[in-house]
Amino acid sequence: GDRVVAAMRRTAQGQEFRSNVHRGGQTEPVQLDDTYERTAIHAANILGLSIAGVDMLETSTGPQVMEVNSSPGLEGIETVTGLDIASEIIAHIEEQVLFPVEDYRQRLSIGKGYTIAEVPVPKGSELAGKTLADTRLRDRDISVLSILRGDLVIPNPRGWREILVGDRLVCFGKQISLKALIPPPKRRRRRVAKKKA
Repeated sequence: GDRVVAAMRRTAQGQEFRSNVHRGGQTEPVQLDDTYERTAIHAANILGLSIAGVDMLETSTGPQVMEVNSSPGLEGIETVTGLDIASEIIAHIEEQVLFPVEDYRQRLSIGKGYTIAEVPVPKGSELAGKTLADTRLRDRDISVLSILRGDLVIPNPRGWREILVGDRLVCFGKQISLKALIPPPKRRRRRVAKKKA
């Protein structure tokens, strides 16, 4: 889902370079910092997984994702942390049945020509510095579902909410209207080979 339930550190022993528990790897429970937690969640989300085990290396430059397991083993991490992770997974599945997330885009895209898009707000954007009400996006048949501001998510923002440079707006609306708000991708200039004289 959108959180890390448990984490442990595995350390290889002796001449064995692999840290798997069944190969004698030493384990200890850990509390992940925000960077490692966000990386693990993002790695699972990229693969479309709501439940996963993410193996990461700790480096001087931050986390490095090694592997994402769609069917992670629980015995080792439950033993180390003392947490009932299986029950957490069952609770998450029950929640997904009540509030399914995966098909939101499909359901909201039922109307022909409508879609969901993430609209960036770069410097110089017509939206920057305005409140949602002042942008008159509703007049263009666009609804702002949430504002992404760094690590902050502002769901269902009100009309008085100001839009700042660097924000990303998750919007639902007419595809043609949304396309007009999204800056075109920068095209790389082709290098022209100089002819030798």
